[in-house]
Amino acid sequence: CFFGFALFQEMEKLIVCVRKRPDALCRLICFPWAGGGTLQLAQWGKLFSDSIEVFCIRFPGRETCLMEPFAKDMTSIVNEVSNVLLKELKEKPFAFFGHSFGSYVSFAVALHLKEKYGLEPVHLFISGGHAPHSEGFLAVKSLPVSDAKDEEILAHLQILGGTPSELLHNEDIRKQMVLTFREDFRVLQTFLFEKAEMDIPFSCDITCFNGSDDKVYDVQAWKELTSGDTSSYKLPGGHFYLLEPSNESFLTKHITRCIENAGI
Repeated sequence: CFFGFALFQEMEKLIVCVRKRPDALCRLICFPWAGGGTLQLAQWGKLFSDSIEVFCIRFPGRETCLMEPFAKDMTSIVNEVSNVLLKELKEKPFAFFGHSFGSYVSFAVALHLKEKYGLEPVHLFISGGHAPHSEGFLAVKSLPVSDAKDEEILAHLQILGGTPSELLHNEDIRKQMVLTFREDFRVLQTFLFEKAEMDIPFSCDITCFNGSDDKVYDVQAWKELTSGDTSSYKLPGGHFYLLEPSNESFLTKHITRCIENAGI
C-alpha cells in the first residue's frame, strides 16, 4: 500500500494537528497568514471542545518544510491542500478559518472543492481579509512587494505585528521571514477570482472578523459570495488582534457556537 503511505507522509508534512479527536463531529481547518507558520493556530486544537478537531495547514518553505521549494502560485497550493485532505473532507463536516493571506487561500480551496467535488464548508470564517472580487483585494494585490527592499518589508512586518520581537533580533530568522513573506505575496498575486454576474459560489454562512484598529475591510462584498448568512465582528486590536488571549477566547467560543448551530 505504497500510495497510502505516500499520502500519510504528505498529510504529516502539510497538516499540523496537536490534539487528535477521531470522534469529533467537525474539523476546523486553519490557514495562517503570509510569512507565518502553524505555531499559533495549531494550538487552537487545545482550546476547542471534543466536538471539533483542529487542523492547521503548513505552507511549503517553512518549519519542517524549510527545504522544500515555495509554492509557485495559488493553484498549486489549492491542488495540494485539496488532494491531501480530500479523504478527510469527504469523511465528516468541515469549516475553514483563514487569517489575512490565509483567508484568500481558504477561499480558493473552498471554491475548488465546491466546483470539482461538490464539497462545501459548513462555515467560512474570514479574518483580516477582503472579499476576493472587491476593490480592496485588488489594491492589496497591487502593492509593490516584489520591488521593495528587505528593510521595507521588515518595517512593514514590524508595524503589522504578529512576530515576537526577539525573533527579529536574529539575522537569519529576519532574512527567512522576509523571503517567506515575499514568496507568499507572490502566490497571492496569482489568485484571480472573477465573480460571474448571477453565480453565487457558496451556500454556507460566512463570518468576518477584524481588528478595530486595522484597515477597513469590505464586509459587504462577502455577502455577494454566499446565499447563506454573513456577519462581521470587530475585536480590539490591529491586524494581529487574534493573538490577544481575550480575542482568541472570543474567536474559539464564537466559532464553536457557529459550528454547533450549523445543524451537523
